[in-house]
Amino acid sequence: MLAKYPKDVRFVFKQFPLDNHSQAELAAEASLAAQAQGKFWELHDKMYENFRSISRARIEVWARELGLDMQRFDKDLDTHVYAKRVAAEERQGEAADVEGTPTFFIDGARLNAGFDVATVSPILDKKLKRSAR
Repeated sequence: MLAKYPKDVRFVFKQFPLDNHSQAELAAEASLAAQAQGKFWELHDKMYENFRSISRARIEVWARELGLDMQRFDKDLDTHVYAKRVAAEERQGEAADVEGTPTFFIDGARLNAGFDVATVSPILDKKLKRSAR
């Protein structure tokens, strides 16, 4: 979608750790600690690929593999530097009636369909034509 609509679409990722995953809060904070070092998507993708085995030890292995400054990374996790941000983004999700992940919104409206180019393109085309008027 970003490639198809480079000037019209902005992708925003918000943290929404699910209660049914015991390591979700840790993973959310870890992804933000990685973001602070320019490696958000790399750690995000590792954790999603291995969501059943997320633990502090595994996250540290992945962070090391990504070349993160481990002293800084561990300090960020130990002191919960990003806990308030995670909580704030979770509250935003709750206010928007997010019930699970992933949840996608287009122009503030929740998308209740698959998120693929074939489904989303007509929706965006229609919205963009409306806003061009």
